[in-house]
Amino acid sequence: MTSTLRVPTPFSWRARLALAAGACAIGLALLWPNPGHAQSVQLPDFSELFDRVGPSVVNIRTTERRVGAAASGPQQGMDPNMEDLFRRFGVPIPNRPDPRRGRPRGDDDQPLQRGLGSGFILSADGFIMTNAHVVDGAEEVIVTLTDKREFKARIIGTDRRTDVAVVKVEATGLPFVKIGDVNRLKVGEWVVAIGSPFGLDNSVTAGIVSAKQRDTGDFLNFIQTDVAINPGNSGGPLLNLRGEVVGINSQIYSRSGGYMGISFAIPIDDAVRIADQLRATGRVVRGRIGVIIAPLTKEVAESIGLGAARGAFIQSVEKDSPADKGGVEAGDIIVRVDGKAVEKSTDLPRLVGAIKPGAKAALQVFRRGTTRDLSVTVAEFEPERPTRRALAEPSSPPQVAKSALGLTVSDLTDAQRKELRVKGGVRVDSVDGAAARAGLREGDVILAMDNTDISDSKQFSTVASRVEKSKAVSVMVRRDEWANYLIIRPGK
Repeated sequence: MTSTLRVPTPFSWRARLALAAGACAIGLALLWPNPGHAQSVQLPDFSELFDRVGPSVVNIRTTERRVGAAASGPQQGMDPNMEDLFRRFGVPIPNRPDPRRGRPRGDDDQPLQRGLGSGFILSADGFIMTNAHVVDGAEEVIVTLTDKREFKARIIGTDRRTDVAVVKVEATGLPFVKIGDVNRLKVGEWVVAIGSPFGLDNSVTAGIVSAKQRDTGDFLNFIQTDVAINPGNSGGPLLNLRGEVVGINSQIYSRSGGYMGISFAIPIDDAVRIADQLRATGRVVRGRIGVIIAPLTKEVAESIGLGAARGAFIQSVEKDSPADKGGVEAGDIIVRVDGKAVEKSTDLPRLVGAIKPGAKAALQVFRRGTTRDLSVTVAEFEPERPTRRALAEPSSPPQVAKSALGLTVSDLTDAQRKELRVKGGVRVDSVDGAAARAGLREGDVILAMDNTDISDSKQFSTVASRVEKSKAVSVMVRRDEWANYLIIRPGK
């Protein structure tokens, strides 16, 4: 069989010219994309948004009176913007000479500028939202509009826990903002801030949403952005490209006191809920059930059969609190509140805090390998300071049990059980080996082991004897007023 080598026919000059023209066209297309493609990657223009929303954003400055010696404090002579920066981020205020030293005593009663911030108008009749730290403690609040009109504002209410405040000016027909839907806000979406950084009125900065549900506060999850926020921006609006307010600029992460690329905003849905209460009653009412909580690690969650690290671990239950009356115990893990999942421990105070005091809340708890449904009557939130008490020493020689885990335990007396408000448990008298490495201490009370309630030292010995040396075992421990899970690894 013979093969034939094919030789291409030489191109004519017309063919060569056509190929050259085609290559040139391709090159030009690569260098100059079509107009439709260029439009798709064009950066947004914020000018129309600013023209529409800018008049609704206000500058807020506050004053306070200092009398006598108080007027010669270290803040005197400091630029108010820098003073606000130092105060907001906890930086010690350096000593400055008092420029009024030597003046007549009567001058000490004059109002002094204290701080600067921003805000935005909620309604045409003059209700304005801002941060609580902007107006907290102020004796006089001055609101300046973009048209340079000034009004003395009345503080309607402040809520330090969420850093939300509402003030009121006596005016009508004011331009006001449109509230957006935070649930529609996406990570990577463009957002805009308008405010008065360092007193520079109506400054606009832009960036993107870096993260949502950023856990930085007790009662709020924040919106994280890379929008430039500085002292004076506090209380101003964070806007989406539709010109709707989606947050209140509130905090920055900084090692220098200035903007470092990370800023936080209060979600507007939470802020509006707080503002509605402030406008109605001047204060915010929150629910509480009377528990001390802690996060749960993945290792502990797996060892007790919960699987994923979710829920709020209950370290302590306040005596006679709603949780105590509802049957919640130290060591429980609350995984749902009124059907809403508790993904992490900090979700619990937010979910409970949103429930009206006096209402019943349905709790789903995980306890020793099973889930239980409990009902509690929510009380009104108030500051709590749990008292730590050392466990009393036994009044009579108890029954002692030793185990291969490195523990020597004894039965609790009736008085000790009453003091701790527990039905069972054993006291750790000595600890070494694997138990010591796990963090157990003398005086701890073991309430459960391997998802089994421990009633006395005899049962403890039975459960401990079944523990495999190659298997990690979970132990629920009560220490003073706190409960916690520890993992003992016998084979290590």
